[in-house]
Amino acid sequence: MSTSGDAPDARRAAVLGSPIGHSRSPDLHLAAYRALGLTGWTYERIECTAERLPDVVGGSGPEWVGYSVTMPGKFAALNVALSATERARSIGAANTLVRTEGGWHADNTDVDGVSGALGTAGIDPSGQPAVIVGAGGTARPAIVALAEMGARSLTVVARDAGRARGARELAERMGLSVSVIGFDDGALSSVCESSGVLVSTVPAEAAAPFAPSLAAAPAILDVIYHPWPTELAALAQRRGAVVVGGLEMLLNQAFTQVELFTGQSAPREAMAAALR
Repeated sequence: MSTSGDAPDARRAAVLGSPIGHSRSPDLHLAAYRALGLTGWTYERIECTAERLPDVVGGSGPEWVGYSVTMPGKFAALNVALSATERARSIGAANTLVRTEGGWHADNTDVDGVSGALGTAGIDPSGQPAVIVGAGGTARPAIVALAEMGARSLTVVARDAGRARGARELAERMGLSVSVIGFDDGALSSVCESSGVLVSTVPAEAAAPFAPSLAAAPAILDVIYHPWPTELAALAQRRGAVVVGGLEMLLNQAFTQVELFTGQSAPREAMAAALR
């Protein structure tokens, strides 16, 4: 994949996903590489389904140092890796692939994204009940982050209990007492109101019909950043809740990715400025 005109220090990285055109990851990574003086490094968006991911990653030349992976490829990313962090294995999905001498290594820095975003907003779930909306690929790292931050218990809001089985089992392995309720459960509003924090991991349009109940939570992380604000975020802000959005999560997970790709400390101020 390299060309004869590449600089000796040329390195490549990219974000894989579908759709991928809205991704702000190139802004963050390119700002970091410039700040670190890595003038030969590039970072791009690659439209890539889960089915295509093994071929894309497997066909990477030696100039490729890593991939960020968004949906729908996070489960496939873990499967193509020859090694993985414990948290990626526990979650069952990876959002980061790093080239090592032994092959591709997987991690899930979404955990850092959730904990970093909550910390930035001054939201401390320690000792409090938490709510997670959704039970898919982004819910799982949120469960790990909330458990590591000391949440007392967890309620998973999902379309049906079957879809939430994996999330429930992960929460229990992390030592959380967990319950599962549906979006149409009559207790939804009171559960959210009595929580310390709610993390919504579902698309904006999926949360919108239930926003009046979900927005009862005193503190909310909505992992969406496009479009923003979501109906949930806007309603919660009008009600006086502490609200943090997906850009903060994206930024905080990218700090770890940059450090894994480059072996250097992430230039956090330069990366944050790239989002403003």
